Amino acid sequence: MLQDVEVRKAKPRETPYKLIDEKGSYLLVTSKGGKLWRLNYRYDGKQKTSSFGTYPEASLKDARSQVSKPPRTNFPVR
Repeated sequence: MLQDVEVRKAKPRETPYKLIDEKGSYLLVTSKGGKLWRLNYRYDGKQKTSSFGTYPEASLKDARSQVSKPPRTNFPVR
């Protein structure tokens, strides 16, 4: 599991990289230094990605609370 200190110390690299947390969530660190919370999930048998904020506006605690909620989709519920 990801620790807050790891998130704070994450530095940009030449290419974007992921810091994996739990249940499909991760922090995407861009080459320009942006830190974006993302969640991978499956819908209708296809992999989808949802985003729910940037660090530090959305903390690690906030990101984990978003993981427990179902992702918002523009698709009808079946």
